[in-house]
Order: sequence, then structure tokens, then C-alpha cells
Amino acid sequence: MNLTGLDWGIVAVVIVFIFASVYASRTFMRSVADYLSAGRTAGRYLISVSQSIAALGAITVIANFEMNYQAGFPMTWWGFTMGVVVLFITISGWVVYRFRETRAMTMAQFFEMRYSKNFRIFAGALGVMAGIINFGIFPAVEARFFIYFCGLPDTFSLLGVEISTFAFTVFLLLAISLYFVFTGGQIAIIISDFIQGAFVNIVFVVIILLFFSLFSFDQLFQGLQTAPADASMLNPFKTSQAKDFNFWFFLIGVFGAIYSVLSWQGTQGFNSSAKTAHEAKMAGVLSNWRGIPQVIFLLFIPVAAYTLMHHPDFLAKAGHVKGVLGTVNDHVLESQLTVPLVLTQLLPRGIMGAFVAVMLMASISTLESYMHSWGSIFVQDVVMPIRKKPLTPQQHIKYLRLAIAGVALFVFAFSNIFRQTQYILLFFAVTGAIYAGGSGAVIIGGLYWKRGTAAAAWSAMLTGSFIAVSGTVIPSILKANPGLGDSLPWLAALGAINGQIFWFLAMASAILVYILVSLLGPRHEYNMDQLLHRGRYAVMEDAMAASSEPVKGWRMLGMNKLFTRGDKFIYIASYAWTFLWFIVFVVGTLLTLTGGISDLSWMRFWYIYIIVGVVISVIVVIWFTTGGLIDMRRMFAELHTRVRDHSDDGTVRRETDAN
Repeated sequence: MNLTGLDWGIVAVVIVFIFASVYASRTFMRSVADYLSAGRTAGRYLISVSQSIAALGAITVIANFEMNYQAGFPMTWWGFTMGVVVLFITISGWVVYRFRETRAMTMAQFFEMRYSKNFRIFAGALGVMAGIINFGIFPAVEARFFIYFCGLPDTFSLLGVEISTFAFTVFLLLAISLYFVFTGGQIAIIISDFIQGAFVNIVFVVIILLFFSLFSFDQLFQGLQTAPADASMLNPFKTSQAKDFNFWFFLIGVFGAIYSVLSWQGTQGFNSSAKTAHEAKMAGVLSNWRGIPQVIFLLFIPVAAYTLMHHPDFLAKAGHVKGVLGTVNDHVLESQLTVPLVLTQLLPRGIMGAFVAVMLMASISTLESYMHSWGSIFVQDVVMPIRKKPLTPQQHIKYLRLAIAGVALFVFAFSNIFRQTQYILLFFAVTGAIYAGGSGAVIIGGLYWKRGTAAAAWSAMLTGSFIAVSGTVIPSILKANPGLGDSLPWLAALGAINGQIFWFLAMASAILVYILVSLLGPRHEYNMDQLLHRGRYAVMEDAMAASSEPVKGWRMLGMNKLFTRGDKFIYIASYAWTFLWFIVFVVGTLLTLTGGISDLSWMRFWYIYIIVGVVISVIVVIWFTTGGLIDMRRMFAELHTRVRDHSDDGTVRRETDAN
């Protein structure tokens, strides 16, 4: 057992506090819209912090540990250009703004509004299938982390029955998350995720500061220099032999970031919970700041772990980690456990418990959000469109809870049966592409192009799904039949492609198919004003509906009359922060290409980058925690006094004059 009584006490206090906050929120949940979208009452800081922890997840922490332990700093260098792309997406409100204007509660509800009911049912079913398969490894990976990190035995005895610790931990994680979702739906999720998100960021900053005291500059530099010459952990221009997590992995990620905005529905409840489209847009802009503590933590900790495993000053601790890894006998599991096991050698009492609490929170926040999303999508986008008789609000919530419980049961079984064979992020890419490979073209085309047709949507979605499924099936066939690749070289070549590249092939093919089918088919122009509730279709409940005139061209990156002085300051600061690092990227690239930069200079740069990130992280923790608490108070006040519209349940009711 690696945890002391103090550590377990910290974990217990955190769990009790979260349970109490969720229980207190149950009285505010009075309608289907409350259960699905928190009554559309959430402010920007509440959404930003809550969504960050829902998107993070314990499995994402482990996945980034795994990636950065292999790749080191170079991926972050290329990520400086990614910042410009993300800034464009968030500041322009790309996809997010228009989706909120549609007032759809789920993406497939938008698909019915824009395309057809049959396409909504198909997209909903496909999204749920892809989602629960992708989701299926979450509790498995997280349960193994808790077992090895806490030093738990493989089995334990209960009433004379020997029980698997792994199966029990998976069950416990799902059961806690299920309780939270059942209690208050999206309202409970937002509240619990905000509390968890604030706590997680604080602990991340504390651990980063601790690691600065444990590793000197020279130790980090010497440890990272042990990497192969062409798979550098410091110099991004010496990574030609880096496998999987390399420049191409990053470049495809950039393309996917633009293409896949709102495509993945694992956190769909947050997409429709904002008070207005402007608040949703500002929450996206704030994501450029609230993610800094997580980025620095997920980069610096695995880099320090690599140093411990390769520097002679830490030989004894590295030997202990290697000894535990030697008992695993699974290279995939070894890659997931290396950094967590290093942490067990470095974190003191109290901090160990705090980190377990962080990972437990991160696990619960993601599990509850994903169960809520996939269960809700199944009911909203498959059951409701098929069912002819409308549901009462009580029946509707009952169906939602049954579907969510069904997701939990499937994931429990999947986690205990499926054996993962590749890196977590590559598994995410290929399974996510079953839906997201085609949905990006369908979403962007539907929101921005009046010529997009239902036939094009069907074609793009099927194309993306087929390519993604191939990326999952072909490696499995080759693994089961090792000699098949010799007789079918083309199949062996496809099997050598990783999940990230299959994702790119799915996206590119779906875009091409969507455009061609729309242009070659019968000409049809959709009424975009009706879809986006503009002009005579405006909904007065939205505070900004009367002033939601679309902004076109370069002005999309500017500020309109909805912006307060504080909004303008955040925008300008976001521009400055992003372009500062982009300029650093340009200057560093030019210096490397013209004269070269030594590894020691790279190490100095990365050390300064981490220090700057820590300072900004402290500011972010105070800023976002304060803003979120104010948003929470306002949300409670509005939910307490609001008169519910029980017809607002996600059903598409078409106007008689709709095109």
C-alpha cells in the first residue's frame, strides 16, 4: 500500500464534499432542458472550468503522460503554431457560435433541423456506437492506474468471496459517476465538474512547484540528452526517428482541430448549456487561458519522469519502478504506468493523497459527462424521433436515466473484456473517427453552406465511418493472422498506418464527398436565417438575439457591440499571448535553419517556458475560480426563479413556412 492514513483522509474529504454539492443541486432540476442543458443558464467561467475537467479525465492525464514521456518538448514547439489555429477557432466562434444560435440540444437534433429525421436517427446511433466503444477503455485504464499507484492487491476477500480489485474499481468509478448524473443531470455535472476543476488546477500547480525542487536544471538536461540523436527530447528539428508522436501527428491534429469542432459529442451537454451564444463564444476564448495549468503539468511531469528513469542520480528509484513494470508483461500497460509509478517515488505524504483525489475527480468528471452524453444522445436522437407518441417530462427523464444506466453497463462489460493494443491517443483517434471522420464535413457544411444537401450528409458520414472502421479492423485481422500480410502486401501496408493517419484519411475523404454530392445533385438552398434564428425567426429568450447579426470576413476576429470592456481586454490578451509564442516559434525556426541551436540553448528555453507557465497558472487559478463562483451563484438564482417551458425537450417542431 503506497498511501498513508493522511492520504486516504484527503481522498475521503474530497469525495464527501463533491457528494454534498451534487446532492444539494438536485432541487434545481425541474425540466428536461435542465437535465440536458442546465436550463441554458451557465456563464462563461462555469462552462470553461467545468468543460476543461470533463475533457481532461484521468485517462487523458495518463495518455498525455504516455505521449510526452515518448516525445518530450518537441511536440510543444509545433504546438505554438497550433495556438494561432485554436485562437482563430475560439475568437471567431467557429461552429460553436452558430450551433448555439440553432438552439439545438444535441448535434443530431441539429442534423434533423438541417437535413432530415432519418439522418438524425442514423447519426445519433452512429455517434453512440462510436462513443461507447471509444469510452469503453476509460474506466479500465483509470482502474489500473489506481491499483498500481495506490499499491492495491490484485484481489481481495469479501464475505469469503475472492473479488477482482480491477473489476471492483471499474464498478466503483462507474457507480459514483452514475449517481451524480441521476441526481441532477447536467446541472449536477456542471457544479461538480467546476469544483473538481478548481481543485485539480491547484494541485497541479503545487506538484509542478514540488518537481522544481526535486530536479535541477543540469539533471533535467543530462537526463533528456540520453534520448537517441534523431528522436530528441529537446530539439524539435531532430525528431526524424520519433515514432507515432511526431510532426505528422501534430499536423493532422491541427487539421482535425479546425475540422472537428463540436464533432465529438462526449461533452455535448456543455455545448448547449450557455446562457447565450456570446457566453458560449467567450467560454471558448477563455479556454486559451484555463488550459495553461494542465498543459504545463502534462508536459513537465513526464519530462521529469524521463529524467528520473535515465539519470544516474536516481538509479535506486528508477530500479524500483522498473521492478514493478517487470511484473506487468504488457508493453501497452507498461507505457501507461511508467510516469504514475515514478510519481509514487517522488510525491510526499499528503500530496500523494491529493493527487489520487485529483485523478479520482478527473475520472468521475469524464465518466459522468460521457455517460450523460451518450445516454442522452441515444434517447434524444434515436428513441424520440422513432417514437410516435410524445413523452411526458417525467417519462422523458426516466428514459434518459435508463439509457445512461445502459451505457454504464456496456462500458463495465467492455472494460473487463477488451484488451488495448496501441497508445491511448492513437486508439482515441481511430475509434473517434468512426463518427467524427464524417461528422465534421456535415456540421460545417450544414452551418455555413446553404447548398449542402441531405444526400451529401449521408455520403460523407458513411465514407468517414468506413475508412475509420477499416483502421480498427485491419490491424486486428493482421494480428490474428500473422501470415496474411505476406500474401497481401497492400493489406500489410494499410495495417502499418496508425490511427492518426486513418483519421486524416477519413476527414479528407468526407469533405470531398460532401462537396461533390452537394454540387452534382439537385440544386437546393436552405433557409439559413430560420436555422440560426435570425431576422424574423429570432427567439426573444436569448438576450442577444436582437443583435446577433452575422459578422463576416476578417471582422469575425474583431469585437462587436456585445463586448464589454472586460471582454475586449480578454480578447486582446488572448491575441497577445498566442502571437507571442508564435513569434518565438518563427524566430526559433529561422535561427535553427540558418545557424542551428545547441541542445543546451533549447534546454534553457524550455526551462524558461515552464517557469512562465507556472506564473500564469497561479493567476489563472485565482481568476477562473473567482469567476466560476460568481457564475454559479447567478445560475442558481436564475434556476430558482425561472418558469420552465416543458415543450423545450429537444423535439424538432417545423414551421409551416420552412424550406
